Amino acid sequence: MRNSTALGLVALLAGVGLTAGCGGGSGPGQQGAAPKTGSADINPQPRESLRQGGTLKLSIQQWITQYNVGQVDGTQGDGSSILALAEPKLWFADDNGVPAANPDVLAAADVSTAGGTQIVTYKLNPKAAWSDSTPITWQDFATNWKTRNGSDERFQLSGTTGYDAIANVERGADDRTVKVTFKTPYADWQTLFDPLLPGSAIDTPEEFNTGWIEKIPVWGGPWKIGSADKTGQTITMVPNPSYWGTKPLLDSIVYRALDSTAITEAYLNNEIDQAPGRQPEAYQRLAGAANTVIRTGGRWDETQLTLGHTGALADERVRQAVQNAVDRGAIAAAQSAGLPFKVNTLGSHFFMPSQEGYRDTSAEFGKFDLERARRLLDEAGWKASADGRTRAKDGAPLKLVYVVNGNGSTDLPQLVQNMLGQAGVTVELRKVPGNDYFAKYVNVGAFDLASFRQVDNVFPSLLDPVYRTGGDQNYGGVGTPEIDRLLDRAGAETDRGKAVELLNQADALLWKAGHSVPLFQTPQISAVRPGLANFGAFGLRSERQYVDTGWTR
Repeated sequence: MRNSTALGLVALLAGVGLTAGCGGGSGPGQQGAAPKTGSADINPQPRESLRQGGTLKLSIQQWITQYNVGQVDGTQGDGSSILALAEPKLWFADDNGVPAANPDVLAAADVSTAGGTQIVTYKLNPKAAWSDSTPITWQDFATNWKTRNGSDERFQLSGTTGYDAIANVERGADDRTVKVTFKTPYADWQTLFDPLLPGSAIDTPEEFNTGWIEKIPVWGGPWKIGSADKTGQTITMVPNPSYWGTKPLLDSIVYRALDSTAITEAYLNNEIDQAPGRQPEAYQRLAGAANTVIRTGGRWDETQLTLGHTGALADERVRQAVQNAVDRGAIAAAQSAGLPFKVNTLGSHFFMPSQEGYRDTSAEFGKFDLERARRLLDEAGWKASADGRTRAKDGAPLKLVYVVNGNGSTDLPQLVQNMLGQAGVTVELRKVPGNDYFAKYVNVGAFDLASFRQVDNVFPSLLDPVYRTGGDQNYGGVGTPEIDRLLDRAGAETDRGKAVELLNQADALLWKAGHSVPLFQTPQISAVRPGLANFGAFGLRSERQYVDTGWTR
C-alpha cells in the first residue's frame, strides 16, 4: 500500500510465473516497455461530476495489529495507509513525487537559514482539530519530536531519521505556528510529522508502544475507523463528521484481509473493487474480466532479497557469493512473462529506473557470476562436495533459511533456492503464518533470507533506517561505518545533485557489503471498476486520502 511519508513494508505475497496474458485490458498485444517512474492512470475527474456516496471495497494483506507508524511494528504498508486516512496529512505529492502543502492542515511552511542554522516554520489551518475536540497545535509537533528522536529508549521506534537532526520545536507567533530548528541541515524535512500523530496519544511509552494496537485512539483526518471486525477480518473507514476540510465523496471504505491467492477470485466475484495484476496468472484472468479496466503506473516499488548477517552470512564473502549466484535478469524475465510490459531490473537501492538520480552501481557485486560465487565460497572455507551440489566447513553444512510468508506463493523463493543450489548453497524454505511474517520474523531478524517490497520511498532519507548500521529497519543487520557516514552527508546536503552523488556512493558500498539484492521494480498493474474515478495506479502521486475518489454518475 502507498504511503509517501512513512516507510511502508509490504510482504511479497506472490512470486513469478510463466503464463501468458493480454495487455492493458484491451486484448492481446506486443509486450512493451515498463511505464516510466511517476506515470499514473487514475481516471481523473472533477469532484462535482461524481456522485456522493457509495462504498469502495479493497483488500489488505493481513489484520492490522499496530497503527502507530512511528513504532517498530507499525511499518506494515497497509496499516500505514489506513493511518494516513485518519490523521492530518501535511503534504500531497504530485505526479513527480514533489510535495505541495495540503491546505486543509497546512496553511504555509517556510524554510530559512540563519547563521547556518536551518529553521522551518509551519503555519497550521486555524480550524484543524483532533477527534477529542482539542486543537492541533505546535505542541503536537513537539511531542512527535520528543518521542521519535531516539533520546528515550523506552519508546520502541521504527526509525529516528530526521527527528534526531532537530535541535528544538517551539511555539511560534501563536499556538498554530510551529518553529522547528535543526542541529544540522536536513534536506528531506518534508518527510517529518506527516502524517501528524496526536501528541496526547503518544506522549508516554505505554501509549506510544501499545496504545495503537488494533485501534487509532485519536484521529484528525477526513476518515476514522467506523468498525473493526477481527472475526470477519474487515476494517471499515467512514468519514470523520468533525473534519473541517474537504469531505470524502464516499460513504465508506471497507478493507478486507485476504490471502494473496484469494484476491483475484474475490475481485471476480465482485467482493472487492480493486485487485493487483502484477503476477502473470492474475493479470491473465483480470484483463479479460467483465466490468474491469486495467490501469498501469510507475511506482517507487522495489522487490528485494534481504540477507542476514549471522552464521555463514557473517562473512561478507558469503553474502557477496549469494548476490552473484542470483540471476536478477532471469527473475525479472520470469516476472515479466505474460504481463503487458517488461519488468525493470534494479541496480540501485535508492532510485527507480527513469527516476532522477538512478544509476546502476552494482558492478561485479550484483552481476550474475556463478564462477565468482563459487570462488568466494571456496575462499571463505566452504568446500564443495564431489558433485558441487552442497558445501561444508568444519563438518557443518552450508545451509540458509529463507523465511516465506505463508499467505503467498513460494515461486520466487524456489527460483532463488534453485539458483543458490547451483553454487552449492542449500536453502531451506520455511513458510510462516502471514500475520507473523513481519512481527515475529522479519522485524526481529529471524531469517537468513527474506523477500519483501519497499514502497514509496521517493525521499531517499526514508531508507536511512533500512541501510544504516543498527537502523531500526535494517532487519538483516548488515552495514558499515563508511555507508553511515555517506548517509549522514547525503541527509545534510541541500544540493540535490551532490546528495544524489553521495547516495550513489553509499549504494555501491551496500552492494559490496552484501546488504540486500534489489531484484526488480515491482510492476504497478491494477484491475479496477471502470466507474471508479480518481483511483487506480497512482505512480508517485498521493491518493489525497481518497477524498476525491468516487463513482461516476
